[in-house]
Amino acid sequence: MSTKMPQVADRSTLAKSLSTFLKDNPTLHLGGDADFHQERRHRLEIFGFHALPKDNQAPMGRVEFEGIRGPHGSISIRLFYPKAVVDANQKQTAAPVYMHGGGYTTGSIDEFENGLRLLAEASGAITVGVEYRLAPKHHLPTQLDEYSAVIDWAQGPEGEERGISSNPVFGSGDSAGGNMTEAVSLRRRDEGKKNIAGQLLLYPESRIPFDTPAAEENNSGLYLECNGIFSFADHYLPKAPNKTCAPSYKYVSPGMQSANYLENQPLAGLFTCGFDPLRDVGVEYGSKLEQASVDVQWHHYPDLTQSFLQFAPWSQECLKATMDVAKDLKRMAYGS
Repeated sequence: MSTKMPQVADRSTLAKSLSTFLKDNPTLHLGGDADFHQERRHRLEIFGFHALPKDNQAPMGRVEFEGIRGPHGSISIRLFYPKAVVDANQKQTAAPVYMHGGGYTTGSIDEFENGLRLLAEASGAITVGVEYRLAPKHHLPTQLDEYSAVIDWAQGPEGEERGISSNPVFGSGDSAGGNMTEAVSLRRRDEGKKNIAGQLLLYPESRIPFDTPAAEENNSGLYLECNGIFSFADHYLPKAPNKTCAPSYKYVSPGMQSANYLENQPLAGLFTCGFDPLRDVGVEYGSKLEQASVDVQWHHYPDLTQSFLQFAPWSQECLKATMDVAKDLKRMAYGS
């Protein structure tokens, strides 16, 4: 862990557990050559909570399936209540609202449930997973609109009824979800809305990594295919006749913005991985946040790929990294 941010990070040797998992699942990719519909199905077959062996399913105090009315229709959410909260009937806990990764195009709460259970149980925070509308059927700003709507819900009376404090409601997400967390923080600040209490950024896609050492070193064969990131961006960006924006737009590529623009944001916990093509754009964003006087706690894992939250059932190293996320959430929410 460090708060002295460099411009790029390094990698060491890929953890043996991850190397074994990737060799055992050679057709598992994010942004590979297969049609994204096939990727959606295959990822669910591997990562879906229902598909995990019982011994690998993380325990949970209670899971609630809920829906809220959003700006583009109903939004399905899933709330994960830690056992300590259920047993003690504890009120007013912190709550991270979680936007899953998958290139804005694939992914579901089902695939991330195990990781969200781990995060909730270890942090003691009620964790809210968002089943947002996916690209390319739905473009920006749909996903950010829905993210902001769920934050409003968690900060409001509906969240309070479930034991969520209106103040420590955090934004959180991995990869594309990390990008959307960066963007929603900026947008809510710009709109003068009550902002999230903090940002949990797991290997975020702060901008498209077309010019970084990590994009070259980790171009292929490490789950996330670097060249596939461009197709995901194409899926996400709005098209005519709708209002369009450039790929450098502030809510698309937070990492391309100046440090001055990034000022006055909530504190951040940033997690990067050595064998991730997004590694250096995440580090670059953390460095800019630091220049903007934002409190940043940086955690780097030189032996991991991205998606450690999902890989935890097969890798002790990934499980440890997931526990570090929970520790950082506790630090930001409760100061411990």
